[in-house]
Amino acid sequence: QVQLVESGGGLVQSGESLRLSCSASGRAFSSDSMGWFRQAPGKERELVAAMRGPLVTYYADSVKGRFTISRDNAKNTVYLQMNSLQPEDTAVYYCAAKRTGRMVYDTWGQGTQVTVSS
Repeated sequence: QVQLVESGGGLVQSGESLRLSCSASGRAFSSDSMGWFRQAPGKERELVAAMRGPLVTYYADSVKGRFTISRDNAKNTVYLQMNSLQPEDTAVYYCAAKRTGRMVYDTWGQGTQVTVSS
């Protein structure tokens, strides 16, 4: 069974950091496009960062310079390092995978809550 499991969320104060992890199992993900999304209450889910294979392909303007996406293929894990967190970063964060040739992300994790207090 293909599965993505996020971890690392929590409650932090403004200016602090968190590192989210997304552990993949069930098949190899090293060539997949991987994305981190977030959804805040009352808002649509948005793409925060993405990478295709080893290349970073996208950061949302709101997180550029603060967030870093990376992956460790030996561990089948993708990370999102989040620095200088702000209250507006509060959301449920999801990781997702998109296989080569697919147009949409077709495997999703269950999400992890990130709450930033002011």
